[in-house]
Amino acid sequence: MKVYHSKPGEIIDAFGKGDICVAVYGLGKMGLPIAAVFADKGANVVGVDIDKNVVSKINSGKNYVQGEPGLSKLVKRNVEVGRLSATADAIGAAKKSDVMIVIVPTFLDEHNKPDLSLVISVCKDISKGLKPGDFVISESTLPPKTTADVILPILEQSDLKLGDFGLAHCPERTSSGRAIKDILGAYPKIVGGVDKKSTETAKAIYTVINKRGVIEVSDATTAEAVKVFEGIYRDVNIALSNQLAIVCKELGINAIETFNIANTQPYSHLHMPGCGVGGHCIPVYPYFITKTVESDTSLLNLSRKVNDYMAQYTVEIAEDELNRAGCKLKGSNVLILGVTYRGDVKETRCSPAVSIINILKSKGSNVFSWDPLLKKEVEEFGAIYSRLNEIEDIDAIILASDHKEFKNLNWDEIGKRMRNKIVVDGRGILDADLLRSSGFKVLYVGGFFKETQN
Repeated sequence: MKVYHSKPGEIIDAFGKGDICVAVYGLGKMGLPIAAVFADKGANVVGVDIDKNVVSKINSGKNYVQGEPGLSKLVKRNVEVGRLSATADAIGAAKKSDVMIVIVPTFLDEHNKPDLSLVISVCKDISKGLKPGDFVISESTLPPKTTADVILPILEQSDLKLGDFGLAHCPERTSSGRAIKDILGAYPKIVGGVDKKSTETAKAIYTVINKRGVIEVSDATTAEAVKVFEGIYRDVNIALSNQLAIVCKELGINAIETFNIANTQPYSHLHMPGCGVGGHCIPVYPYFITKTVESDTSLLNLSRKVNDYMAQYTVEIAEDELNRAGCKLKGSNVLILGVTYRGDVKETRCSPAVSIINILKSKGSNVFSWDPLLKKEVEEFGAIYSRLNEIEDIDAIILASDHKEFKNLNWDEIGKRMRNKIVVDGRGILDADLLRSSGFKVLYVGGFFKETQN
């Protein structure tokens, strides 16, 4: 079907009839869910990935992405009925498809500049299979102007011009562990085309899958900025909370108490301070602006500096308390609880815990770790894998991930295996009164819990 040359109502009807073929480029944690959802809504979907093992698993009806409720069921059902398949043939997928969705990762290089190599490679393949009436969507998070200034010229190498085909940016707005829910309508979908017709076409396509509806923005660059700015907002505001928490320690007051009371005023939204910011979004997106524009971005740069410093600051909290106990960080045994950047999500990219491990090792500590999602995988980050019932002579514990399991630990038993009962809660999730009753010294970003002050 010539999607770009069709009316919105015709596009919506065609999905229900199974007359539209969608190619999804990148079958990762966000790509596979979007492919499965479109298939489940009636499209014939071919997923494209360079990993042949991924392709093979999907074609056998197996979901390889763990921790996504409902995804295994969607993959299995749609493979069985023939609406979902996978291939490593990127050009062939473009030739047979009406809609091409690009959802490959955008990384940073060694200088923190956006690395668009995967996006560029995919778009070059698409250009070799592009046909009149086709529609291309970039869902990958991109520096603003990428769709118009980078992707469009690549696609026009096909000898087709804008107007022969359409192009829009429709950023993914999903989080690990809830991808299906988010795609189906936890938030409205943002769509912005490089021309008006592209915006209309994108709106019709996503109306099929998003029950919360679609928000049209002025153009593709605006859509790109919406997604990037969402992440930057969080980075800047977390940095504010982290810096104020450090101030609270100097003032001798409880940061969490102060923030909670301040937030009873409707214009205050202070975030929870912590040991740092991780993941593939918040620590990355600021560089999509700071490294691509000439305007003043000093606030964004400062926020990155503050949040990156929090891992070091967390180690300093532990070191200061060890010193008060007559111990040195060098030669001490430190246990890290949690290595993933977010609780109950198996993702370690830019995790503050990894930085904490590296800092501790550089200071001569013996670093142990327990993460219920990673288990022995923690050794890939330089920590010694340690089950909680096997630890011995631990001098300090740093909680770096807010896994639900950590809220209900048997601290009496853990305390029996510690030389110094010091706990630094880098996520603010522990019951300080409970730990205090078991003889622990409890610290956090922002000072001592009031109950544990001398």
